[in-house]
Amino acid sequence: MTRLSITLILLLSFLGLSAVYAEDPYHYFTWHVSYGTISPLGKPQKAIMINKEFPGPVINCSSNNNIVVNVFNDLDEPLLFTWNGIQHRKNSWMDGMPGTNCPIQPGKNWTYHWQAKDQIGTYFYFPSTGMQKAAGGFGPMRVHSRDLIPVPYFPAAEEFDVLIHDWYFESHKEIQKTLDAGRLLTRPDGVLINGKTGNEDNVKPMFNVEAGKTYIFRVCNVGVKASLNFRIQSHKMKLVEMEGSHTVQNTYDSIDVHVGQCFTVMVEADQEESDYYIVASTRFLKEVERATAILRYKGSKGKPSSSVLPGAPVGWEWSLNQWRSFRWNLTASAARPNPQGSYHYGQINITRTIKLVNSRIVVDGKARYALNGISHTDPDTPVKLAEYFNTSTKVFEYNLLSDEPPKGAKAGKIAPSVVSAEFRTFIEIVFENPEKSIQVYHLDGYSFFPAGMGPGKWTPASRRTYNNLDTVSRHTVQVYQNSWTAILLTFDNAGMWNLRSAAWDRHYLGQQLYISVVSPARSLRDEYNMPEISMRCGKVVGLPLPPSYAPA
Repeated sequence: MTRLSITLILLLSFLGLSAVYAEDPYHYFTWHVSYGTISPLGKPQKAIMINKEFPGPVINCSSNNNIVVNVFNDLDEPLLFTWNGIQHRKNSWMDGMPGTNCPIQPGKNWTYHWQAKDQIGTYFYFPSTGMQKAAGGFGPMRVHSRDLIPVPYFPAAEEFDVLIHDWYFESHKEIQKTLDAGRLLTRPDGVLINGKTGNEDNVKPMFNVEAGKTYIFRVCNVGVKASLNFRIQSHKMKLVEMEGSHTVQNTYDSIDVHVGQCFTVMVEADQEESDYYIVASTRFLKEVERATAILRYKGSKGKPSSSVLPGAPVGWEWSLNQWRSFRWNLTASAARPNPQGSYHYGQINITRTIKLVNSRIVVDGKARYALNGISHTDPDTPVKLAEYFNTSTKVFEYNLLSDEPPKGAKAGKIAPSVVSAEFRTFIEIVFENPEKSIQVYHLDGYSFFPAGMGPGKWTPASRRTYNNLDTVSRHTVQVYQNSWTAILLTFDNAGMWNLRSAAWDRHYLGQQLYISVVSPARSLRDEYNMPEISMRCGKVVGLPLPPSYAPA
């Protein structure tokens, strides 16, 4: 190799222009997923563990890092993992939903490979098949900014992962039988913080701090359905990030965390050297369930006082007003739609409005949940594979679900629900919730702009109330009782993406759909080819691979 060649290679590597010589770092994980016995509510029950851990191990990486996870399924049932909030740019092949991937069969293994492409923030993973999420298998993910990109706050002394969630005495298989029989899931039996209630014998501090230092708490609600309020006794929380977006740094005494949502807060250890309670408790339920953990100062001189245990707020209006206080930090440098914060989503013309109304329907005497009268069911062939191999007509029909909810009687239909969206169009999705319970929705593959919320029914005049400047870009949003929520986004990520109720019992019973975003160019610039190692099932077994997408 000549001196000129060596010089050129070094220059390309320095500028980051060579994929060969400057590839982003890799992080490798090997997971053995099995059952284990835990007793969080005082009696032994079966849980899903990863490498014998409950909750599972943390994935700690930086923006654009490659994550390689080799999953060994030691359960007695099929298994998939999904990565809540990771956008998988051009790569829905790694999304890990039943509509995008064939499941890992018992006794088998399969390897996920994805990038946290142009993302930062707090996320989590969980098993997406059946009701397995009710048994565990979840864990935290941290995606840090690259070293060269500043963040809008000083480094913390330490970071803590906080997974809060509801919990049931019944196993996930018993819950599935209940739902399959047409009965509905009742309120949870308890709440856990990192797998514990705080009522265990010999309770030890979960988090240790030192006076005068500042700490980051990464909080996610990984539960089945309950909204939770999170708070730390005698301490303020400064919100700095929410589901991949830096926020205006308001301070809060407590924060509502709806199922599927994540927040990052900074907490100053500015109190007397003692023990303090961390509390997570249910919201919008008649009977409140609660879990506690202990925050201990170095040199602590006393136990936490339960007589001044901070209480949760009351009413959904309080929660709505808190949501209105969340603002996007438009001056921070970070991975997002564009780094300068000049993404004026409120000035883009809306090309299509999809209004989705959730409902409870009865089919063959059994309760189901639906969107616009369609209750989704997963076919044996994942809808992404059926589309890729051009066998979709044998598996599902596009656009059974219309852009407007049906009028008249609450008729319902069980079928695979796939909605097609034109590539790179700017779309408004309105969620309307006529029920008495809160709804929460998550969209894979994207972040979106929750522009507005309000009581009653949405009308075009509701757009006058939208925040068209600095609402926080995120992936999960709540819809309050008898209310509506509107989101805006550009469908620029080609693939097959799950739009779902984050309440997993409603998701299991059909309150979900898939959005097919196809690039007409069939170019590798827009979407990757299906990996050759991908598992096949259903009607695509044995079929030849379709022609490769063209180079960009």
